[in-house]
Amino acid sequence: MILAILFFTLLDATAKGLVQRYPAPQVIWARFLGQTLIVLLILRGRTMVTARTSHPGLHVWRAVFQVMTAAFFFTSLQYIGLAEATALTDTNPVLITLGAALFLGEKLGPRRIFGILAALTGAMIVIRPGAGVFSWAALLPLAAAFSFAANSLLTRRIGRYETVWTAMLWGGVLGTLAFSTTLPFVWQPVAASDLPMFVLIGAIGTIGQLCMIRALSIAEAGMVAPFSYLGIVFATLWGMLFFDEFPDRWTILGALVIAGAGLYVWHRETRAARA
Repeated sequence: MILAILFFTLLDATAKGLVQRYPAPQVIWARFLGQTLIVLLILRGRTMVTARTSHPGLHVWRAVFQVMTAAFFFTSLQYIGLAEATALTDTNPVLITLGAALFLGEKLGPRRIFGILAALTGAMIVIRPGAGVFSWAALLPLAAAFSFAANSLLTRRIGRYETVWTAMLWGGVLGTLAFSTTLPFVWQPVAASDLPMFVLIGAIGTIGQLCMIRALSIAEAGMVAPFSYLGIVFATLWGMLFFDEFPDRWTILGALVIAGAGLYVWHRETRAARA
């Protein structure tokens, strides 16, 4: 899950650079097309066998929420900073853990609740409500948080029955088809210098999605959800390196609280598993 968050924040940083010059639907289309092509290349002769599923409805809804997450978040990057957008989206572990308890029957113990609330406190330190972060554009990453949580819960459900590659294939194909319908209305010619970025966004998104599906297939959603808060740490780093967005002391403090909460949950869950 940590690897998934690392690659997802790299994906977001790449997208932030591209959406300044290209329409968001075109960038999102490239992300899903890259995933589809990579999965098809890996599967080759096993594509049709892998695509067979006993749960097509779950795959369709998972793809819908995955598309919504990308659309909301990538669009928000045109208006607010990478770290702020990530912090708002990273309210999703609360939704994931509560949803897992309500819909998947996972336990909601006091340690998980403490870790989630501590990490959420760190997120609030970063975004500081009332300090100018909350605007109409803030609704976009918040909407992305809800759709990401729904996607994660469906991924956890599907992971009990089918392979990672089935989910990857369905998600990539449906996402590509959905945004292909927008291209005639938004397409802008891609500059030769930007082609590597479009290729990169597909590759990074595929690796991140693969790591997330695998994590949710082998561990409870409530256990791995708090690690999503590390996204704020990574996003702050990429903002510094690529966009000259330097964090202030509150951002650093919030990031430390978030990382500490994630490590606490991991430590307690590891001890419990060993016991």
